[in-house]
Amino acid sequence: MSPSLFAGFTKSLAMTALSEIGDRTFCVAAILAMRHPRNLVLAGCVASSVVMTLISSSLGWAAPNLISRKWSHHVTTILFFVFGILSLRESYKEDGDSDDELEEVEAELDDDDSKKHQRPFLIRFFSPVFVKAFSITLFGEWGDMSQIATIGLAADENPLGVVLGGVIAQALCTTAAVLGGKSLASKISEKMVGLLSGALFLVFGVMSLLSGPEG
Repeated sequence: MSPSLFAGFTKSLAMTALSEIGDRTFCVAAILAMRHPRNLVLAGCVASSVVMTLISSSLGWAAPNLISRKWSHHVTTILFFVFGILSLRESYKEDGDSDDELEEVEAELDDDDSKKHQRPFLIRFFSPVFVKAFSITLFGEWGDMSQIATIGLAADENPLGVVLGGVIAQALCTTAAVLGGKSLASKISEKMVGLLSGALFLVFGVMSLLSGPEG
């Protein structure tokens, strides 16, 4: 594995794992796995994560072709610092209890189940569990901090490494959620995850600042 590929892989793996552990889509996977076949839930969530990572990395790969390498590097560096500060600030506001988020997600899923008779025939025909896991994960991740960070990372590192690291991290987190279930999600401290994520973003920001556009 080349240094550039390895750097993109390790950064994406660490960033994605810390961003996804215990977040909303993690809770969704855990709760869905308690109600439906685990293989379908896992397949739907992982497939959605792969699609999202590919989209984000593709946007990041195209960024240097739209703006100069120098400016894309500076934007990525700024994003790392901004996300690091935001993660740290949000973690200090957390009370460390994820039960409220679990209950909120569970209530939303219950409401969704009550409306399933309104779904089109094709969606009901093609495994509603898979479609549900795929769609909730896709729209839950769209536009969040980890997606934007992945775009920035792919603009500054080897896109293939970013894709591989992101997909593996997403698969590992989703597998943990599906196998561990609600009990695992409820034991994860959101405050600690937020602190670690914020620190990691700041480390990436410093590394990017020191390396320069051609680093």
